[in-house]
Amino acid sequence: MSMTEVRADVINLGEPSFWGRPLPERYEAFAELRRTPGLTFHEAPVFSGMPESPGWYAAVRMDDIHEISRHPEIYSNGVGAIRTFDWPEPFWDVFESIIAMDDPRHARLRRLVSRSFTPGILRRVEESIQRIAAEIVDSVQARGECDFVHDIAAALPLKVICDMVGIADDEYEFVFEKSSMILGAEDPEYAAQFPDFFTALMSSAHDLIGLIERHCDEREKNPTEDLTSVLVHAEVDGEKLTRAEIGRFFILLLVAGNETTRNAIAHGMRYLTENPDQRAIWAADFDGVAPTAVDEIVRYASPVIYMRRTVAEATTLSGQPLAVGDKIVMYYQAADRDEAHFEDPERFDVLRSPNLHVGFGGPGPHFCLGAHLARREITVMFRELFRRLPDIHTTAAPDLLLGDFVFGVKRQACAFTPVTAAKV
Repeated sequence: MSMTEVRADVINLGEPSFWGRPLPERYEAFAELRRTPGLTFHEAPVFSGMPESPGWYAAVRMDDIHEISRHPEIYSNGVGAIRTFDWPEPFWDVFESIIAMDDPRHARLRRLVSRSFTPGILRRVEESIQRIAAEIVDSVQARGECDFVHDIAAALPLKVICDMVGIADDEYEFVFEKSSMILGAEDPEYAAQFPDFFTALMSSAHDLIGLIERHCDEREKNPTEDLTSVLVHAEVDGEKLTRAEIGRFFILLLVAGNETTRNAIAHGMRYLTENPDQRAIWAADFDGVAPTAVDEIVRYASPVIYMRRTVAEATTLSGQPLAVGDKIVMYYQAADRDEAHFEDPERFDVLRSPNLHVGFGGPGPHFCLGAHLARREITVMFRELFRRLPDIHTTAAPDLLLGDFVFGVKRQACAFTPVTAAKV
């Protein structure tokens, strides 16, 4: 597909090569699908080690995503899973967290997890974000250049989560590697390490679950004030989380709470480099502009590209009849550039308001539980960078993750004027 061949009948969002095309082609393809009446159908790819599954209908307009998100009784999370492919039975044992459940199970687990974020934990998290952001800049400031992803963008949210859960610093690289594999298993760089897609995902998930189970065992005997201790001992209406539920939630924390924030920060640095006028606006009034700037980064990047639902009762959407069992995939990255909802959506505007994006999911019971934390981490990281490395900028095109689920950045070169510790 080239820019001159962007027609709905030649766009297949299920073709892995589509996600390796230049970004302008991706966004033009989304625009063409938005202009196409009804819903377009896309054939499913075949992943090694995974059973074949049927294709799906693509929801690319904001109105359709709002409709789907507000009606979980029609569009199910807990049937067939949240990815475009159907999960084989072993996947449910490790990936079935609140993000892949319907009520009443979803409401029960979300209530248990939400009450685990006590005021004390939230206060320590707030302190942790600021401390870790400062430590990250401390570690790179004298070098004058670094890999923005590994050294800065990924380090903040992952270290915050590890700190929150009680995972030691010497286990950081292990967690980084395993969580990156879960979301990067479609990328040849990661896939080459395993015989097939199924093994890549399951092996990494089991390694992380083993880690958190060891921590649960320790916290059951010797409680502390970290989130693992709270989750192990928390009760709502006499119910406790099982070890399996805690393990699945931990994986969700690493995926939703780490990877999305990491990629928002990484893409944000590139957008600010490419749009120096917008960077100047933010730098001139950091705190005043931060709320709109952070939301614009999330909208413009849409780090989670999609979420899937499965039709639970026959319905019609945008004139398309949908039968029970049909898959429908909400492409947040397409809806966040919907011309019907955003003025000049291809423009990066740190003052954009209103900005009712779906970068944290659509309205309804599955809106991102960690949206506030993500906004806070992005804000604090850029404040520290603007204050201490004011000329930091990207110096090359990003090395993007090849995959259709997360808009990931594997590596991103950046440079800045070196600063010695004495000058800080």
